[in-house]
Amino acid sequence: MSIFNYKQRNNIILAGIVILGCFLLFALSGLFNSILGAIVLFTIFRPVYLHLVENKHWNKSLVAMLIILISLIVIVIPLMSLSIMVVNKISGINRNTFDLQSWVSKIDDYAGYNFNQPHIAENTLQKLGAYATDLFPSILGSAANILITLLVMYFLLYFMFVQINEFEAALLKYAPFREQHALKFAVALRNSTYSNVLGQGIIALTQGLLLANGFWIFGIPDPVFWGVIGAFISFLPVVGAPTLTIPASIILMAEGHTLKGILLLAYGLVFIGNIDSFLRMIINKRVANTHPIISIIGVFIGVPIFGILGLVFGPLLLSYFLLLLEIYETNRMAADRLERIRTGPDS
Repeated sequence: MSIFNYKQRNNIILAGIVILGCFLLFALSGLFNSILGAIVLFTIFRPVYLHLVENKHWNKSLVAMLIILISLIVIVIPLMSLSIMVVNKISGINRNTFDLQSWVSKIDDYAGYNFNQPHIAENTLQKLGAYATDLFPSILGSAANILITLLVMYFLLYFMFVQINEFEAALLKYAPFREQHALKFAVALRNSTYSNVLGQGIIALTQGLLLANGFWIFGIPDPVFWGVIGAFISFLPVVGAPTLTIPASIILMAEGHTLKGILLLAYGLVFIGNIDSFLRMIINKRVANTHPIISIIGVFIGVPIFGILGLVFGPLLLSYFLLLLEIYETNRMAADRLERIRTGPDS
């Protein structure tokens, strides 16, 4: 006869599950980008897949492969191309691709004379260089690692779509909360993904294009490069692309083009800044409202872990975490009410 009762056996099994689960999570940590990327792409393209399969009666495998191809062309390849362009540009700065040192000296002289900050440009450039190195580790790494990440991500995504009914049924079955709360969480997760990925992506693309256009009009060298940089930092709601017009304006003023510098500064802070606010207002009305604090903290969490993908994954993970806290609190309150009803008012 066993020395353990059923409850003790279950507790031992649960402890084993937790321990093995931790080992599995540690072992899969290198594939976390692939897993999270597959979840994000599944959430974005799920309505398209269901429309084509259920309404148009297209073949499941064909639709899954079509979505994979579209995501490669629209999302993955442009993002990698722009990232490689930025890395190559940063690595070539010391080869006098443009007269950066002259710009730094002019800014430092201007800031030192007017604001008593003689080394502000030099110090800022050093910090930006270190930050850029942390931002693009996946691109600076081996091509084999990138290829494996993409292959695993699309392998998972393919089967998530082809076996979508089984996949979603399993999520409902093993979700640690009731079905109605699981469905509520799914809707909130979808909205959060749309807000962080699609919403922020549209804002970043718009700000990057406007910044590149402004730099081209006012004669700043390499407007496309700075437009890409502006698109990346647009994921930071407090910073954003308009802040890049500040040093560019100082450069123009230091070169004697005071009017052009003032106009460029007004173009960035007034026009691009207001476009940013307008787009965020529209996106927040249509999908979830991602608070700027979540975006900023999420970026600082995500970038050291995921590199450039942390601009998206960081705020996304933080939003998911807060959603889980909300569901947990809802479950706890429901359990307390049931306990009070069960024990009665006199207990």
